[in-house]
Amino acid sequence: MRHSAVILVLLGVAVGTQTLAQARKTVECYCTDKAGTRVELGETRCLSVGGRMFTARCEMSLNVPMWREQQGGCLTG
Repeated sequence: MRHSAVILVLLGVAVGTQTLAQARKTVECYCTDKAGTRVELGETRCLSVGGRMFTARCEMSLNVPMWREQQGGCLTG
């Protein structure tokens, strides 16, 4: 009886360790442009939304990647 109790405890520790390791996985956060191309956090792009063009940077807001407007219009050159 005591042998089976030790096995159950060890099995529980193994399962708990595996679950903890899965919980610590890093989630990659990034934005996407109109073509679906990955854009890393901190990068800027010229966006056209509703006929308006502006420069925006990929940032985090409440744990969600989003585009934040930096300035109206886009620099060319």
